[in-house]
Amino acid sequence: MKLHHYLYIFLTLLFSCCSFAQDITVHDPVMIKQKDTYYIYCTGQGISVFSSKDLKNWKSEPQIFQEKPLWIDAIVPNFDNHIWAPDISFHNNTYYLYYSVSAFAKNTSAIALATNTTLNPKDPAYKWIDHGIVIQSIPNRDLWNAIDPNLTFDENNTPWLAFGSFWEGLKMVKLNPDLNAIAQPQEWHTIAKRKRTFELPDADPGDGALEAPFLFKKNDYYYLFLSWDLCCRGEKSTYKVVVGRSKTITGPYVDKNGKLLTEGGGTLLIQGDNNWYGAGHNSTYTFDGKDYIIFHAYDAQQNGRPVLQIKQLQWDAALWPML
Repeated sequence: MKLHHYLYIFLTLLFSCCSFAQDITVHDPVMIKQKDTYYIYCTGQGISVFSSKDLKNWKSEPQIFQEKPLWIDAIVPNFDNHIWAPDISFHNNTYYLYYSVSAFAKNTSAIALATNTTLNPKDPAYKWIDHGIVIQSIPNRDLWNAIDPNLTFDENNTPWLAFGSFWEGLKMVKLNPDLNAIAQPQEWHTIAKRKRTFELPDADPGDGALEAPFLFKKNDYYYLFLSWDLCCRGEKSTYKVVVGRSKTITGPYVDKNGKLLTEGGGTLLIQGDNNWYGAGHNSTYTFDGKDYIIFHAYDAQQNGRPVLQIKQLQWDAALWPML
């Protein structure tokens, strides 16, 4: 019994050293650090923002858009300014914030871009400039969904935008050097896909559900993280995070068993349990020499409230990520 007691204490301390307790409500969090401050951007009214000095204690900051950009109503009628799944990057002394607007359960969607030179709302230079649509998906024209963007750069510093949800899988498209439009001539790639049971009703993604691609370069590989199954259902959420990798940014991506992610492959990394439902929609970063994965999960003790999770990411001998 005493041995079990000490083992429990050891495992508790081990888990605590690699995790950060959080209690802020988030969906689809992304993070960046400016000077000594971390900023989180996530789904919410006008894009929700939080800041922290230590990754533990977070305070709310002003939302990005107090009023919805005027162009949105022409794309998504009666849009209520609840903006989805942003992505934040720093490039050429500018912060690039991609974001999604969509009609739920439809691919009536667009990915747009806003920029700023600082993330600190108290800085006199703080001002988000909206550049409008980068990519748009239209029902009955496109078999993909323009949401869940993630910007990344290849070894030649060429910008690529990964995105997608359900339909015919996750896509990647080359951007122009200004990062505000698709490069010409266009270059598109499918980077992940799941086969959907044909007999399902059109409104049911079923076993074909995947979304939220996020690229992370490490160990001479591009790692593609993505979420399988369903979010946004509180205690009934079934989200989970899987991963594949490739030597080239456009793929092909394979899982630990060598299965292509375009053929339903994916190595399970994060899955919910009886305490935390539907863990998913991750982003991955290196801060101060340590790798972190952040995501949301629904807290069973709080009636399925979506809560921020931050875990330190480790790597096994074969250079695959693990918690």
